[in-house]
Amino acid sequence: MGETVNRRNRLEIIHDMLRVTNDLGGKILPTHLLYKSNLSHERMKGYLEELKEKKLITELQEKEKLFFAITDDGRRFLMQYKQLKEFTEAFGL
Repeated sequence: MGETVNRRNRLEIIHDMLRVTNDLGGKILPTHLLYKSNLSHERMKGYLEELKEKKLITELQEKEKLFFAITDDGRRFLMQYKQLKEFTEAFGL
């Protein structure tokens, strides 16, 4: 049989975007997020809008540069996601 393509689902993409932001000290430049999240510009914009609406990420302006910063709710999402992943893996799901 052919190779299966392991595509990320919506929650995995959100997790990846928040994790990379958190791992880089809690804030990230848009271009760095684009490269690290491995999404097209259009798809990233859509996810960013949703993350901002849900207050998981916020925009910061520092020295004429735009950053995205993870919020406390975003960090809470990361902790809950990790627990859920560990739970499901414990059952082989």
